[in-house]
Formats: sequence, structure tokens, C-alpha cells
Amino acid sequence: MGALIDWNGKQLDLMRRTVAKDCNTDEFDQFIHMCKAMRLDPLRRQAYAFVFKDKQGNRTLTVVTSIGGYRSIAERTGTYRPGKTRCVLNDTLIDPTCNPLGIEYAEATVYKYVHGDWHEVTETAYWSEFAPIKEIWDGGQPTGKFALDKKKDNWRRMPRVMIEKCAEAKALRRGWPDDFTGLYAEDEIDHQMIDITPSEAAESAATEAKLALIGGKDALIVDWCDGHPLDRIGLDKFWDATLRWMHDKDRSAIEVRVWLDRNKASRSEAKAKAGSHYLDWWKAVEARVRELENAEVNQAAE
Repeated sequence: MGALIDWNGKQLDLMRRTVAKDCNTDEFDQFIHMCKAMRLDPLRRQAYAFVFKDKQGNRTLTVVTSIGGYRSIAERTGTYRPGKTRCVLNDTLIDPTCNPLGIEYAEATVYKYVHGDWHEVTETAYWSEFAPIKEIWDGGQPTGKFALDKKKDNWRRMPRVMIEKCAEAKALRRGWPDDFTGLYAEDEIDHQMIDITPSEAAESAATEAKLALIGGKDALIVDWCDGHPLDRIGLDKFWDATLRWMHDKDRSAIEVRVWLDRNKASRSEAKAKAGSHYLDWWKAVEARVRELENAEVNQAAE
């Protein structure tokens, strides 16, 4: 598959500032190389570049392809023929905020020509697995209620189209796995499937960078009960930091109980985000409180 696309300097600069804003120089060069090799045009909203970092700071470039890009790749194989999609509704699943139409799943069929005949390739996408449903927060705290992501308006305006595109992307990947090696459909990147705009991609990168400076998107607000401003701590550091505070040699049982009461909302949030880890942490907390109480009883007896 030869590369048919060549962009001028202004076009490359526009891509670097929008659909590839996460990239450093080498990653941007790699992204452009992959787009040329796959004949995908980022300026036509066929591909986007995302860079993910692990806890050690290692970077991984991921090329995300829109459904339009998927169709273009499949079309160029010469063995692709589009098929039908259908959306299955279930009245028992109707939810005004999370699933207004009561969509259960969508099914998409494409056709691949192989061994002298056309063969069906069918895949299913369930609403519960692909719809961008987010928890509602109020006053900086989770409410336990959920709704479709307000930033993904298409999922409210045309939900059937969106879930059908998810099913179609799955069918294309199944039918032509080699042609999509190294590429990810939008539905595979944190439920941001279909019609994500370059500005949304850039905004997402900027937001993640800002959140990283203040503990990340999973950070918790902690009151250390010391008269100082509230602290923001990343979820991964919350466990050790709080236990270190409780094990201070001058700490009393009543101080720990006051701390637990003042940080009840943050503790609930931590439990929701990391249930099993929270249970281990809570056992350590209870053990520390018993230890302090026993020490105080022994001291009083003396």
C-alpha cells in the first residue's frame, strides 16, 4: 500500500497543534509516517494521535482511527463490501439520563470477499459497554448518580447511529485484522468513540496535563486537621500518606477519629475507586486506632 498523501508545512503545523498535540518530535514523525503508510488524513478527521504515560513516565503513542478512516482502509483492500446495521431496543432499559431510547445493543454486518465468495462478518456492540456514561459530581464530590457525558452530545442526539458505528468498527477489525494492526478505533480509547473533534483531542491532552500537576484526575481532597488549607493527593499516594499521618508518634486515637470523620467523603470516593485496596487500608486504620486506644488505657492505668 503506497502513500498517496503529502502535506505542506502549514498543514503539518496545524496537525501538530491539534490532532497530535500530545506528541513530542519523534512521536509526531511516527504518527505522520503511520498516517501516510495507511493513507489516512488527520485533517479529514480520519486519525488522531494520543500519547499515554505509565507510572514510570514511559510514553506510548497510539494512533486512533475514526470510523471514516476504518471504512477507507477496508475499501482499499478490494475485498470489502458494506452491509446493514440494526439497533435493538429494550423498554426495560430506558433511562432518561443514561439510555433515553432503551438501546440494548447494535449489530453490524460487513462482507469480505475470500475464496471466491462473499462472507458475512457480524459483530455486536452493547450500549452498556460503549456509551460514554459518567458519574455526576456535585461540589467536588461524587453523587453516585450517572448520566451520558455532556461533552459527547452526539450520543444524546443520535444514539442509534453512534452505537451502530461501534459495532461496525468491531466488524471491520474482525474481518481485516492485518490491515488494522497498530491502529485503534475510537471506541477502544476510554469510550471516546465516533466524531471526536481535533479540538476535543487537544483539550483532553491539556486537561490531563493540568490534572497531573495537582495529583491527577483520581486525586482526593484531604483535611489534615492542622489548620492548613485542604490538600489534594493522588489516589495512588493516598493510602501510604494517610497511614504515615496516623502513625505519627504524637498522634492520639481521638485525633484519628476526628480525621476519619472530616474526611468521610474522600474515604467514600477512595472506596468507590479502589474497593479491595480500600478494605486493606481500612483494616490497617482500625488496627492503628486499637493500638492507640490500648496505649492510652495503659498510660492511664499507670
